[in-house]
Amino acid sequence: MSEWYNNQKQSISSVSQLVRERIDKANPRRNLTTEETKRLAKLEAIADKLKRGENVQNRQLQTWLS
Repeated sequence: MSEWYNNQKQSISSVSQLVRERIDKANPRRNLTTEETKRLAKLEAIADKLKRGENVQNRQLQTWLS
C-alpha cells in the first residue's frame, strides 16, 4: 500500500509542478528593485520570528506593515 501511496504522491507533485510552470510562463513576474528586495527580506525575517513564536515589538510591526 505504501508503494501505491508514494506513486500517487509523486504524480500529484509532478502535475502541480507542471501547472506552476505553465502559470509562470503565462504570467511572468517583474523583477524587484533593490529597495523592494530589502523590504521583502525584512518582512520575511519578521514572519519567521512570528512563526517560531518569538516576540516582535508592536512598533516594528507597525512600521513595516504600514
